[in-house]
Amino acid sequence: MAEIKDPENTIIMETTKGKVVIQLLPDLAPGHVARIKELTREGAYDGVVFHRVIEDFMAQTGDVQYGKTGGADFNPSRAGMGGSDKPDLKAEFSNMSHVRGTCSMARSQMPNSANSQFFICFTDAPWLNKQYSVWGQVIEGMDNIDKIKRGEPVRDPDTIVSMKVAADVAA
Repeated sequence: MAEIKDPENTIIMETTKGKVVIQLLPDLAPGHVARIKELTREGAYDGVVFHRVIEDFMAQTGDVQYGKTGGADFNPSRAGMGGSDKPDLKAEFSNMSHVRGTCSMARSQMPNSANSQFFICFTDAPWLNKQYSVWGQVIEGMDNIDKIKRGEPVRDPDTIVSMKVAADVAA
């Protein structure tokens, strides 16, 4: 298991394919990291589907409005169109490259439209550099991300079973 050096800035995500550990990058995207942690601590991501998963590109999740199984507004056909009840975030673009395991915020054509949805890169995606806000990096469990069911939309999608800030998990 990867050593967790900064539990307050580490996410432990249990998926239907297994555990994934994400190192948060608060120096790079403080607003986005704060939002991810806020939604994580509210349990907003628990049960959310991976609604858009493209081979050799990325796995997208985080629609807490329409993509949360068991949620009041759960609608598989609309998953990917919603966000959270929080305001959209101001873009925090950086020089960090989108490489295998990069966690970055999904958004519309508007740069300041990221809210709750995010994606994890399967492979290097340099065309995304400086256009999406990178907030984390998978440090363990990329093999589990690789197993997530593909599709646009995904039929019978994999989900985030639970997502927690490592500092909140009893050792």
